[in-house]
Amino acid sequence: MPNILTKVDDWDGLCAAATKAGLGEDLVVQTPYGDSGKTTFFISSETDWKKHQKEIVGQDVKVMKRINNRPVAVEAVLTRCGTVVGPFMSELTGYTKLTPYRGGWCGNEMFADVLSGKLRKKATKLVRRLGKRLAAEGYRGFFEVDVLVDIDSDEVYLGELNPRISGASAITNVTAGAYADVPLFLFHLLEFMDVDFDLDVDEINKRWQALAGEDVWSQMIIKETSPGVELLDTTARTGQYALDVSGALVFRRAGLDWHQLQNEAEAFYLRIYGPGDYRWKGADLGVLVTKGRLQVETRSGATALTIRARHLIDSIRAEYSGTALADPAAAKKHVGVKSV
Repeated sequence: MPNILTKVDDWDGLCAAATKAGLGEDLVVQTPYGDSGKTTFFISSETDWKKHQKEIVGQDVKVMKRINNRPVAVEAVLTRCGTVVGPFMSELTGYTKLTPYRGGWCGNEMFADVLSGKLRKKATKLVRRLGKRLAAEGYRGFFEVDVLVDIDSDEVYLGELNPRISGASAITNVTAGAYADVPLFLFHLLEFMDVDFDLDVDEINKRWQALAGEDVWSQMIIKETSPGVELLDTTARTGQYALDVSGALVFRRAGLDWHQLQNEAEAFYLRIYGPGDYRWKGADLGVLVTKGRLQVETRSGATALTIRARHLIDSIRAEYSGTALADPAAAKKHVGVKSV
């Protein structure tokens, strides 16, 4: 994205830096070491600045031009033979039923038309160029890239680099391409093993693009959105769920393998926080995986959660109950401890 890396101390300084760089007046400001949108701020007025200035002043920040974009995620592996690019996935971002953060990532969808052929080719080329640049820095192995597609111009931008396994990895590694060849993660393992190999990266990427339409998977990261701190008494269990004849989501069986889900009436939920843990605004309660899509496009070109997605979220949240703490500050030392 068109951006600058800088430090700003006040509203006038932000405006001056953005104007000099030609970024306009509608801005996205990010501070380092973010957590799924927690340090992403949308600023188009002095009022917006005053709301977020405490988190921005004194930080090294990335100031970006804000565009009307469609967020897409892709994972790749930089090998000694080149960059193997995985399937492109749409992102769920900023939904208030899932996250308290306006720019917060809260899930992914994988389906045939995430990117058209022309846009997919352009995005793949950019990711491979980025891999080549990372290689010059001595990096190798797995990485994830957020791709932003400008809805108004069809321009493709690289948004953010996560040089590691990411939250989208679970979906990436159960694709038709992963089963037809090998999981993307295996290329990462090979790169760090004492194995001599030679890959036709062009051929692999071409074949994986052809297989991109074979799968329709989605996941939602369900965060706590309410203020305050609670000690959890009851929570949703890890395992497989299904919609019964009345449409209610019911627990079917315990388990850790969600690969056998057959249709949109089934879902898998991985619990992160359990009874005896604390929940607070922004805490990851768990991850729900299902077949089918969870977003629809509106007439304005934006996206909205489907009725099924909202029902699944409400059903899982209904399984949680807790006891509010009179002194939330006293529980701070416990926050972040996860169940085993």
